[in-house]
Amino acid sequence: MTQRVCFVTIGATAAFDQLLHAVLTSQFLQTLRASGYTNLLLQYGEAGYSILKSFEAKIASGEADNHGIDISGFDFNKLGLGQEMASVKAANDRAEGVVISHAGSGSILDAMRIDVPLIAVPNTSLLHNHQVDLAEELARQGYLVHGHLDNLSAALAESDVLRKTRQTWPPQHGGADPSGRGLAGVMDEEMGFYD
Repeated sequence: MTQRVCFVTIGATAAFDQLLHAVLTSQFLQTLRASGYTNLLLQYGEAGYSILKSFEAKIASGEADNHGIDISGFDFNKLGLGQEMASVKAANDRAEGVVISHAGSGSILDAMRIDVPLIAVPNTSLLHNHQVDLAEELARQGYLVHGHLDNLSAALAESDVLRKTRQTWPPQHGGADPSGRGLAGVMDEEMGFYD
């Protein structure tokens, strides 16, 4: 059987338990299975361990069903999440999967640089919610799907459509450094600033 991975990251700085709960619902797990996914890998942060263990206990007691999805997770990777994000890329024994991430700029840029399908879900409990603005704008530009906690199944379906048309990052506007400004020019292009 070909493996297909959905990697979920809540980031390193703020808890996002709502995202963990949303991806562990029966409805979302059924959608994953129906879409050909085999694995759900969770980066759950400090507090998320208890959420995963509680879900595993419900499976063991028959209160919950994993719908044939292999679910695993970890707290944090000091070396970054590049390896986990790359695990969703197509390879010999893997079909292309998806990254579902909080809408923090670091995680979004990491996924976009690796060129993997991305669903960015804003953590609306944060003060001065810049995550909503960032997810909306990058979705408008065709880089990612702006996901919502109450409808991740629809976002998963949308990511399958976007995988055929998504924009690549960084945007290429002619040559290594068309501005002739060295590092400043490269950084401007990486951030999407053009003359």
